[in-house]
Amino acid sequence: MLEDASTEDVTFRVERETFAAHRAVLAARSSIFQKQFSEPMKKKMSHITINRLEPVVFKALLHFIYTDSLPTMDDLSRDENNAVMQSLLAAADQYDLERLKLMCARILCTDLDVENVAGALWLADKYNCQKLKEACVDFMDSSNRVDDVVASQGYQLLKRGSPTPLADAWEKRSRARISFH
Repeated sequence: MLEDASTEDVTFRVERETFAAHRAVLAARSSIFQKQFSEPMKKKMSHITINRLEPVVFKALLHFIYTDSLPTMDDLSRDENNAVMQSLLAAADQYDLERLKLMCARILCTDLDVENVAGALWLADKYNCQKLKEACVDFMDSSNRVDDVVASQGYQLLKRGSPTPLADAWEKRSRARISFH
């Protein structure tokens, strides 16, 4: 159905790209879309503009809604793929797609590095992804990485903008050290 534009009844404008979709499919998979399409004023609306999402992220979101899987993103670099997963996790939360949120969090857990762990920790805290948060804290807690993580630009941004997840990380580290001694 995703590829069949002949039966679509709604289009989304994301930046300069347009995506055709089916209200029934969207509403069946997302309580947010269900609510949006059931509102009397929006029933007639057939063109919706999506702000704050990149086309690649919205396309992946639609792919998931229709197939219950993530699209292959082999054409993206590791950093680009990580950025898409982070944005997709936020979109999954916004559209109440818990399974997609879990899938994105799982992928992000396996792709942590010194530069992206602080951003992933911020997302985990903001969108209540406990497994991702634990993976980030464990990654940062690793004795040979702490100094590198603290020196990273992502860490400095997180420290200034949202210190709570870092406090949680260092609190866990302190508890581990105390129980070790």
